[in-house]
Amino acid sequence: MKPFPALLVAALVFAPVTVTANELYDPSIVHQPEEGVVKLYGAGGPHTAFQKVAEVWQARTGTPVVITAGPESRWSLNAQSDADIIWGTSKQSMTAFLETYKTFFSDLVQPIYIRPAVIAVKKGNPKKIQGFDDLLKPGMRVVVTEGAGIYNTSGTGIWEDLAGRLGRLSDVSAFRANIIEYGLGSGASFRAFKEQDADAWITWPNWPINNPEELELIELGPERRLWRDINIAVAPNASAEAQQFAEFLLSDEAQKIMKTEGWVR
Repeated sequence: MKPFPALLVAALVFAPVTVTANELYDPSIVHQPEEGVVKLYGAGGPHTAFQKVAEVWQARTGTPVVITAGPESRWSLNAQSDADIIWGTSKQSMTAFLETYKTFFSDLVQPIYIRPAVIAVKKGNPKKIQGFDDLLKPGMRVVVTEGAGIYNTSGTGIWEDLAGRLGRLSDVSAFRANIIEYGLGSGASFRAFKEQDADAWITWPNWPINNPEELELIELGPERRLWRDINIAVAPNASAEAQQFAEFLLSDEAQKIMKTEGWVR
């Protein structure tokens, strides 16, 4: 096996910057993926599972994988220049990305995994939260992740969908009254959860799975449960290695790895 550098993951999940797609797009940049390396860009969250998959694939092939995750403004110019693969943490996220990364087209987008929204609570679950209805009680302190029209995040609107799932306006009103923070991105939401002494956070399984010293995962019941997918797009001018890695992400081996962080097919 030929030598290869250590897998590089740039996770920048704790510093949201509020800019729009039009402000990020730079028409002077020519998209030219680099040979001999596979580069992926996307929002924080899935990157930890992708890293595990990439480590296996990289060890087997010798081709390095560079995964850059976090607020889009931190990596957008680089992605416009050399992204082999971009991932979206929901359909609305990828739709927004396509406004900026002009090399990628809608017909290239492939849903690859899906995961349910969950409730994250403090370790030990001091408020004994068992389900969504507990979050409707007066005095509960809840953090949600919300793009607020200016930030591209998978959590946009998920809290409203959950609250309105049963068609009761009173649920939406009660839940909204308990929101103490609308975090611009999951990293900002996690920080707010800790700093503001929140009781619960509407998020995705990978966050409590990867932070068991601080969070516990509470599943939503079937009557409330909602799912969003993760999807990828491979650039038309990407290397053969990039396409091979994208295919490996769907393999049985990769599925077992992704499942450890809540991603299923």
